[in-house]
Amino acid sequence: MINNKTHSQSDITLLSAEEATKAAIEEMDRAIARSPRVVRGYITHLLSSRGKYIRAGALIICSQNEEGLVHPNAVKMAAAIEVLHLATLVHDDVIDDADLRRGELTLQKKFGKKTAVICGDYLLCTALMLAASITEKEKYLSLALPDYAGKICTGELEQYINNFNLNLSVYQYLKIISGKTAALFEASFYAGAVLADYDKKECNRYKQLGFNIGMIFQLTDDLMDFESTKEKSMKPVQSDYEQGVITLPLIHALKNEVDFKQKAEKKDISRQEINDAVNRSGGLKATRHIVDKYYKKSLKIMDELSLNPVKKEKLTEILNKASRLD
Repeated sequence: MINNKTHSQSDITLLSAEEATKAAIEEMDRAIARSPRVVRGYITHLLSSRGKYIRAGALIICSQNEEGLVHPNAVKMAAAIEVLHLATLVHDDVIDDADLRRGELTLQKKFGKKTAVICGDYLLCTALMLAASITEKEKYLSLALPDYAGKICTGELEQYINNFNLNLSVYQYLKIISGKTAALFEASFYAGAVLADYDKKECNRYKQLGFNIGMIFQLTDDLMDFESTKEKSMKPVQSDYEQGVITLPLIHALKNEVDFKQKAEKKDISRQEINDAVNRSGGLKATRHIVDKYYKKSLKIMDELSLNPVKKEKLTEILNKASRLD
């Protein structure tokens, strides 16, 4: 049921967070259903493996006003963010030659790599069209979604260029994930704040919070490659290195285990040897330490934001999900 509360300066009906989240998912489904028939037959397959809509949910929470209500433009932007995220996943699966995503066959596995790439491109276009459909065009320009899409692509390219780079530094790696993962979280939080009409200083705080949570999300995902199971994560694990991806736990091992690095340079290491080196060197502990730093920074920012108790609780839930603490 739509809330009857209207915007003070217009006849626009504001929504509760629950209504807005549901509407964003419906908007996303409609956007895919409206796609040309030649594309639709492929990308509707993606709807069978739905995600948790963390980014869309974060945008909507950040866009809530003091009464907990959300402008309809947030619905459009939340849908755009999720479609853009879906596009990046389709392309990721092609790059990684992945068979499963959220327990279902990937698009590239089911229909082939060329089809998946084209469908991913179409989804990217759909995301930008959704974002451009918001009623306040000046806000669309300030949201800079195309710029964030560019950051994601740059991060992915930097990761690919550094495949099997055994000399990759911590700084280089954090820069890579700041683009390929954190950028979309940053965009989600920032968009929500802009659509809530917060001032520039407050919007920048939301932006930084989104960035920190995005970094936590990726670093925790790196840990899961060593600690989780395929059944629990609903995707392949123990596979980052096999795809050429050098993550933070392994960077730590390569830096501190000289014999291990020398053997890795000869491309003569097994998965068990990787796990043993990471454990011996404290690679997982070091990664968790960096996660903890971003977590504490996030809590500090939330203390600086003008948050009512309900909004603070919801943002803390997102932070904990990124950290896998709930």
